[in-house]
Amino acid sequence: MTASRTPRSQELIDLIARFAKEDGDHPTAIPGVSVHRRSGTGTKSCGSYRPSLALIAQGAKQVVLGDDVYRYGGADYLLTSIDLPVTTQIVEASEDKPYLSVMFGIDTTRISSLLEHAGSGGTPAPSARGMTVSSMTVELEDAAIRLLKLLDRPEDIPALLPLIEQEIIYRLLTGPQSARLRQMAVTESQSHQISRACVWLKEHYALPLKIEELASRVSMSVSSLHHHFKAITAMSPMQYQKQLRLQEARRLMLEDMLDAGSAGHQVGYESQSQFSREYARQFGEPPLRDVGRVRRSLMDRLTRGMEMLSEG
Repeated sequence: MTASRTPRSQELIDLIARFAKEDGDHPTAIPGVSVHRRSGTGTKSCGSYRPSLALIAQGAKQVVLGDDVYRYGGADYLLTSIDLPVTTQIVEASEDKPYLSVMFGIDTTRISSLLEHAGSGGTPAPSARGMTVSSMTVELEDAAIRLLKLLDRPEDIPALLPLIEQEIIYRLLTGPQSARLRQMAVTESQSHQISRACVWLKEHYALPLKIEELASRVSMSVSSLHHHFKAITAMSPMQYQKQLRLQEARRLMLEDMLDAGSAGHQVGYESQSQFSREYARQFGEPPLRDVGRVRRSLMDRLTRGMEMLSEG
């Protein structure tokens, strides 16, 4: 989805570029708010998205959730309503026009207090997917700009941040994804029950998965858990756990320098061969080859950065 640039759109681009001067993911002084910059398309990376709103000001990104592929670009936003393991890739970016985005964490407890002011809203399917892409509205863009401008006036953050955060949630509640947010706030909804299941899996991913126990923890039958979990997350509970295990194993090898055997065992794999097979299926290469390639890519990027600094 693309749209012509407006003065406000350019202002959002300029703000993000100013607070993200270098490529990378940059936390800000505002809790739950980060800005992101990439000067080129890159390889796929894995991570976990929490309930959040991600606005792209420039460039485009692809997010893979299970078998679903979401592509969104400038003037779009990605709304995530539940903890989800995903694979991402920047698909449109350059030195002249870098990928620029901002992400806002959504406190689901704040939604309930605004429901009475946001009208009746729509009624979604009980198991609406936990991720969706929509076009950015002028009102939402304006609120995002004012939120980022608080970074220039840190003394105003305590007083004005709650008001702007409330407005952002209100804009979402009165927009096309209203019903999805309402499901997040209703504790008896299937979405809320599956969210609890996801949180438990994230905290205990290394343990053997017993579906009957998980279903009991979230007050669902086994068949209902399977049905709604797949509908909301685009994967089964077992596939969800596998994604978490493989992502954590990759992080342990890249950041903590663990070998493949130790990493696989630490995330819950008893069989090294099974770990290697599932890792290769997920990341396209066996652990040793994949981790070596990523490390070489990081070293090349670091070398280029140092060369640019020395030339400057």
